[in-house]
Amino acid sequence: MSYTFNAEIRTEVGKGSSRRLRRAGKLPAVVYGKGKEPMSIVLNHKDIINIQLNDDFYTTDLTVVVDGKEVKVRAQAMQRHAFKPMVEHIDFVYA
Repeated sequence: MSYTFNAEIRTEVGKGSSRRLRRAGKLPAVVYGKGKEPMSIVLNHKDIINIQLNDDFYTTDLTVVVDGKEVKVRAQAMQRHAFKPMVEHIDFVYA
């Protein structure tokens, strides 16, 4: 199964801006990999929350559409809230 998400480039980084994004229903994430520039992005939390429950989310290549370009990535790490059903941050690697 393939998953496709729309994302935006994140210009503000840091704890305060990440908290503002989470309050607005967004999810901060980063895409990195060997030989390529790291890219900070913002996803919609509602797009990720149900899909990340599937096992193949972590093992298949995902497609992130950033500014009209498709980028193939894999989920590397995910930080979840301690007791709420909420994802706080995702690390992706280039596939």
